[in-house]
Amino acid sequence: MVEDFIQRKHGARVDYFHPDLEPVLRHTYGVILYQEQVMQIAQILAGYTLGGADILRRAMGKKKPEEMAQQREIFVSGAVERGVRETTASRIFDLMEKFAGYGFNKSHSVAYALLAYQTIWLKTHFPAEFMSSVMSSDIDNTDKVVNLIDECRRLGLGVLPPDINSSHHDFTVPDDMSILYGLGAIKGVGRAAAQQIVDVRNEHGEFRTLDEFCMRLDTQKVNRRCTEALIRAGAMDCFGHTRAALFEHLDKALRSADQRLRDSHAGQNDMFAESDAGPH
Repeated sequence: MVEDFIQRKHGARVDYFHPDLEPVLRHTYGVILYQEQVMQIAQILAGYTLGGADILRRAMGKKKPEEMAQQREIFVSGAVERGVRETTASRIFDLMEKFAGYGFNKSHSVAYALLAYQTIWLKTHFPAEFMSSVMSSDIDNTDKVVNLIDECRRLGLGVLPPDINSSHHDFTVPDDMSILYGLGAIKGVGRAAAQQIVDVRNEHGEFRTLDEFCMRLDTQKVNRRCTEALIRAGAMDCFGHTRAALFEHLDKALRSADQRLRDSHAGQNDMFAESDAGPH
């Protein structure tokens, strides 16, 4: 149907299936696009009342075989009574039934067309910003994010790996041809954890070591599972150590952070708390 519409718009022969349908289908080049057209066709060709035509429209939307069989009989018999050949009436009903798989009422069609135009324009002229926004809107759906990353590559956009010192919860755009992976798209990292990482980083500067990362954050929000997910996703590769080394040191870093928190609550200061230990 889409190809028919495009070709006819550019000069291909238009078929209205029956002369009486030209006023209904002229503006859409003989293609049934709107639910209102289905209702008009039923009224003009088969003598449906307005209420009966609306019942036909709803039956097509529900796609129930028994209802469609009943409506086919009413439509074809009504059209034949008005001098339409049975084969023509049956063919037109087939087209109306096919329409039900994609058609909307006219007001919805206009709204979707406007939205489609706007999104295509944005994707064409601001591809990185557009794809970043789309991925952020589906940030909790890993399968969709994977498909969208493939689309980014097709568009020539680079998707940079997550980084605790530059990523935000959502996907962001560091430059016109790149998208930075969002922390929120990493399984095991929730919005609260991602937001705290960003807030602490903004307030006190970048994280330099795994120990410092654990010390500066609330381990109730950024817990072991979250930190492991960040390491596994490569968000801590900026520390310059292998992920295996970071995993090996994680227990010690978390114990030190917990001890620091307990000491802080007890009003104590550990003169060795800032001592250099483990991967940096």
